[in-house]
Amino acid sequence: MAKLVQLPPKFLPKEWSLANQSQYASAEVQRSRSERLVAESQRLVDEIEKTTQKTQKDVNKKLEQRLDEIQFWKGEVDNKLEDTVNDIEQLLAYKIRLEKALESCMEPLSIAQQCLVEREKRVGIDLVHDEVERELIKEVEVIQGVVALLHRTLEQITEQIRLSRSAKYALEKDIKDKFEALKLDNHCSTLTNNTPDIRYASSVVAVQANSVSPKEWEDFSNVNIEKAEKQRNNAVALRTLIDSILSETAADMHKQCETVNYALKRRVAETKDAKNKLEVHLAKVMDEISSQEKNIEALKKAIADKEGPIKVAQTRLETRTLRPNAELCRDPVQYRLISEVQEIATNIDRLRETLSQAEAELKGLIRNQLSLEEEIQVKENTLYIDEVICMQMREAISINNF
Repeated sequence: MAKLVQLPPKFLPKEWSLANQSQYASAEVQRSRSERLVAESQRLVDEIEKTTQKTQKDVNKKLEQRLDEIQFWKGEVDNKLEDTVNDIEQLLAYKIRLEKALESCMEPLSIAQQCLVEREKRVGIDLVHDEVERELIKEVEVIQGVVALLHRTLEQITEQIRLSRSAKYALEKDIKDKFEALKLDNHCSTLTNNTPDIRYASSVVAVQANSVSPKEWEDFSNVNIEKAEKQRNNAVALRTLIDSILSETAADMHKQCETVNYALKRRVAETKDAKNKLEVHLAKVMDEISSQEKNIEALKKAIADKEGPIKVAQTRLETRTLRPNAELCRDPVQYRLISEVQEIATNIDRLRETLSQAEAELKGLIRNQLSLEEEIQVKENTLYIDEVICMQMREAISINNF
């Protein structure tokens, strides 16, 4: 007996119709939802495209603005760097002026000191603490004061150069960083959606911890500019001060040099005058020596001339003592002969006393002659030192504005 095959259950027509209606409705809902999704997707794509384009345009605009800002501040820093470089060049020139001024002080100082040393070689009464010596000492003090002041000023300008170079270094580093930032941002501004070397870099979508705010960025450059401006003002003030110092010190040295030269010329004139007067007195003394020597010769001759008369008188007296007896009379002749001998003897004594005085006076004149000659040599030595050595040395002094 054959087996019966079980058939699937059959649906009713109504059920078939309902099932078809359900499929139609489901398909319509799915289609409608899909259509809405397609429309929404298209709208979303359009919206995002517009947003992306707007954002990218805004970024490009901000990049341009940033480039302008960097360019502006770079220009400001560039200008300040140029001013700073000029200041450093001028400071270096002023430093050279100061060094040359210091060097030019050495010769006048050495000459003034050498003049003092040479004038110590004056002898006798001419070794006097005169006006020339006082002014020379003052000149040494003035020049030494100038040298000390120039040394201090040189230290100041050296320190100012260091500070200005430090400001210059900060500006140069700032410019270098801004140049690099300009190059990078300029490259960024050239990138487009079709640029070949664009790539994904998701790890950079963050704010770096070491980044600064726009205000801090501006303040950084502004501080560098202000520091450079401060050093520039200091440099200008220092250059003005140096101009004043160099002018005043040169004027002080020139004035003191002229004072010394004037005192030296006046002292030379005084010494020459004294020497001339000594020579006049020496000539008079020499004339008087000659006159006194003649006087002594005359006195000696006068004494010698009295030997004959006194011998005659004494011989007569001696001869008359031989008269015999009553002829040995104290007659007028006897008294006159005695008187004559006494008179001649007295006159000879007077002549000898006068001769002694004349010889003593001659010795005094000779001593005076030697003293005058020695004093004239002293004056000649002084004139040689002051006029020949010192004045010729001082002719080499050249003090102009440093």
